Amino acid sequence: MMKRMILVLLMLGSVSAVVMAQVQSLRGNQDIGDTNTAPSIKVVPKQHDKYALDYVNQPPLVPHAVENYQINQANNACLQCHDVDTYRQTGAPRISPTHYMDRNDVMLTEVAPRRYFCLQCHVTQSDTQPLIGNDFVPAGKFGE
Repeated sequence: MMKRMILVLLMLGSVSAVVMAQVQSLRGNQDIGDTNTAPSIKVVPKQHDKYALDYVNQPPLVPHAVENYQINQANNACLQCHDVDTYRQTGAPRISPTHYMDRNDVMLTEVAPRRYFCLQCHVTQSDTQPLIGNDFVPAGKFGE
């Protein structure tokens, strides 16, 4: 029984070594101790035209810079323009009613805590190349 267990452990070790050899890092073939050159920071214009969505229920991209926006438990700079109380005056898109639902689909009078930190899902749009090549194609009519 002990020999069988040792054999299984050796086989698992060799399989995991093969799998680990296939994993590639975004750092390329560079050791952890080596210094990486930082990529240039992408310049985000103050205002963009809106990009088309690529799939159903994709969080819309933010068409403006959010570099100094303060979003914490006491303040959410996004709500100053996008909240239901202010979007008409500012001309900004209104946040979705789903952002006022808690996890049990109960409507709240304030933005739900799980939807409060906007930049977790909504990212600033930028015309950049993907980090890793892919063959993604927008779903259906999206991306047009």
